[in-house]
Amino acid sequence: MRLILLGPPGAGKGTQAQKLVAKHGIPQLSTGDMLRAAVANQTEIGKRAKAVMDAGQLVSDEIVNQIVSDRIDEPDCKKGFILDGFPRTVPQAEALTKMLDDKGAPLTAVIELKVDESILLDRITKRAAETVAAGGEVRKDDNPEVFAKRLVEYREKTAPLSSYYEGTGELRTVDGMVSMDEVTAQIESVLSEAAAQ
Repeated sequence: MRLILLGPPGAGKGTQAQKLVAKHGIPQLSTGDMLRAAVANQTEIGKRAKAVMDAGQLVSDEIVNQIVSDRIDEPDCKKGFILDGFPRTVPQAEALTKMLDDKGAPLTAVIELKVDESILLDRITKRAAETVAAGGEVRKDDNPEVFAKRLVEYREKTAPLSSYYEGTGELRTVDGMVSMDEVTAQIESVLSEAAAQ
């Protein structure tokens, strides 16, 4: 089971990924974690990534793609994996499609959590207000201005992935505005359908 979860920040991808990890015993692969591990383990590609980051530059797609490729070759990914935060752009998606085809391990599904962005923003604003009212400190990601910027960035860079995966026939959408358990049930139903094909 090889999955990608798509959706804007705050859509619940992280929560659903954790449920899939628990139920199916497959790892959730976060680009940030993979990058840090490659650097820490001083792999060949990790050393290249570290040099780029030390120079204060963004790690190139080529390096990120190689880190993902190396990671999905590891034994714990034999049964599958959930990609988190990758691909972020259409060129990365194209590289991933080719990489998985070369490995004879195509994606099972790309699941997009469809949400109403204005409601997401309301939720975040409310959560921030509740945190402040309780005397707590608002997480940077829960700051409404920061969150609004992340939504814009998502729309510009990542949203085109929906069209790309629609074109490949791999995209499945679920209603991300229903309860957490209902979203989980929709995802499981998509996976059952994909398994039956």
